[in-house]
Amino acid sequence: MYVVVGLGNPGKKYEKTRHNVGFDVIDILAKEYNISVTKIKHKALIGEGRIGSEKVLLVKPQTYMNLSGETLIDIYKYYKVDLSNIIVIYDDIDLDVGKLRIRKKGSGGTHNGMRSIVKCLGSTEFPRVRVGVSKPMPGQDLADFVLSRFRKEEVDDLERGLEKAYHAVETIIKEDIDLSMNKYNG
Repeated sequence: MYVVVGLGNPGKKYEKTRHNVGFDVIDILAKEYNISVTKIKHKALIGEGRIGSEKVLLVKPQTYMNLSGETLIDIYKYYKVDLSNIIVIYDDIDLDVGKLRIRKKGSGGTHNGMRSIVKCLGSTEFPRVRVGVSKPMPGQDLADFVLSRFRKEEVDDLERGLEKAYHAVETIIKEDIDLSMNKYNG
């Protein structure tokens, strides 16, 4: 079984913001595999289904970004899934809009949602798919930036990136992470 967690903030005011690209990728996976992500459990919206021959749990934490780890530790304890089968999708300001960086493990860096997950799980040994959202302008507040929507000229790159992220997750589940990294990183 795989647990695929897209990070974001709940509520209409955060939809389509830079911080919510994880939710956007979950929405694409849900649509492509006809998985309804509407059940409220583990402080999250979840949906169970299959991607290829694998059972998957799609997860959109409803705790707000900075407490994402609360959802993940509940799911980890409940389903007793291997850490290597937990895939976290989130925004990255150090990548251009739509670029991906897939890793088998790593620190939470400066991302508060990832810091919460690493702290709650007590581990950095789980795969992640980072989706580029670009950097704020000099002097622009980081929180305001990640909670902003994409500019018109960024939308095409974003849509291509979200599509690639969906395919990257699909490849991790159906084949393996090394193939996904080779195919979609950069």
